[in-house]
Amino acid sequence: MINSLILQALKSLNVPVSFQKYNGRENTYITFFSYLEQGEQYADNEEKAAGYYIQIDVWSKNDYTELAERVKSHMKAAGFIRTSAADLFEKDTKIYHKALRFFYLD
Repeated sequence: MINSLILQALKSLNVPVSFQKYNGRENTYITFFSYLEQGEQYADNEEKAAGYYIQIDVWSKNDYTELAERVKSHMKAAGFIRTSAADLFEKDTKIYHKALRFFYLD
């Protein structure tokens, strides 16, 4: 369910989006995964709402600033709340990497 929601939210960005890893040949792409899923609200000892903590990674050999902003905008429109972000550089592959973390309450 959550993976479909993310894929739908990012579909119109016109870059490849993959769960966990990307095997294609594009220089700019997005991967995502859930780093935590837990009950957030309970009543009568039953879970009433689940929280999904998601990381979306933007990978590029070029400046990814505009794409990262578009990811934030699309995720917000889909009901996600951004919790953090970090700019990284992968020395071994020489690729720029923006890690964006979001929360979704279902």
